Amino acid sequence: MIRVCAGILLVAFGQTCWAKLPKLNIDIEQTTISGLSSGGYMATQLHYAHSEWITGVGIIAAGPYLCADGDIKLALSRCVNSAGDGVPLERLKEKTDQWRSAGKLAPLTSFENDKVWLFHGSKDEKLVAAVNDLLMVQYQQLLTEEAVSYIDNKPFAHHFPTPEYGIECASSQAPFLGNCKYDAAGKMLTYLYDGLSAPSPGAAGKLLQFNQHELAGESADSLAEEGYLYIPQSCQKGESCKLHISFHGCNQNAQAVDSAYAKHTGLNNWADTNNLVVLYPQTKKSLFMPLNPQACWDWWGYTGEDYANKSGPQIEAIKRMAYAISGKTEE
Repeated sequence: MIRVCAGILLVAFGQTCWAKLPKLNIDIEQTTISGLSSGGYMATQLHYAHSEWITGVGIIAAGPYLCADGDIKLALSRCVNSAGDGVPLERLKEKTDQWRSAGKLAPLTSFENDKVWLFHGSKDEKLVAAVNDLLMVQYQQLLTEEAVSYIDNKPFAHHFPTPEYGIECASSQAPFLGNCKYDAAGKMLTYLYDGLSAPSPGAAGKLLQFNQHELAGESADSLAEEGYLYIPQSCQKGESCKLHISFHGCNQNAQAVDSAYAKHTGLNNWADTNNLVVLYPQTKKSLFMPLNPQACWDWWGYTGEDYANKSGPQIEAIKRMAYAISGKTEE
């Protein structure tokens, strides 16, 4: 294999050129996050754990926080394409309160000014509406009614809807980006941020591939080596920017769809004109312990019992990445 790394011609087999991330001027306390499916579950978990530096969340097709309660059997029976006998929100709240009292979650006061944008396609058969509805109920109990937007009347299947890229809108298959003539990225970001400028017609910034293991250490062991970071030209030049973190869904990681999710959701177009750096962390498929054959984010406990709080390895890894990219020292 012939590869050019930093202007040097290398001959190697299976060697990856990792980008050296530039120093960026990012306000970490204005971070927003989003995710599809298992990535939506992950976004909620990160929000609950670290809402002190997260101000908004956009979630497509995911259920309530702690829905699986650390059990893959419960995850499959009540949190995906069936609500089963129902999800015991009160029981989950008790566990949430216990973790919060133990300092494993952010304090309730840190949610006060946050915004949440939720989306569920009416033709989504992979995650049923009843499960997504419970996430809305949870957030409405946590935030004011005006702080939660829920769109559930679009005839879309299980994917990230885009204006013009991807599969037919009523289908759900790789790369799980739907050509729906609908700008989900824009709808979400304009709800989470006030006064955004219109998106650029084509992404003009840099999409860098970096080494997640180097940036986050052993906490990233269950993640892929590669991650993606999109940097608009303005942020490359040192202007003050914000950070958005977006989590792909199952079977939507780089190993499965290459850089499709990092390039084609539409987030980068909005990032270009609004000083927004976008982090696209990546999972990896595993056929051994921890078993994760579809490269999902951990929303049922395959990394350990603390998977959904500050001590969860994947949550810790994302925090380390965010702080490293922002040039901030971890608290």
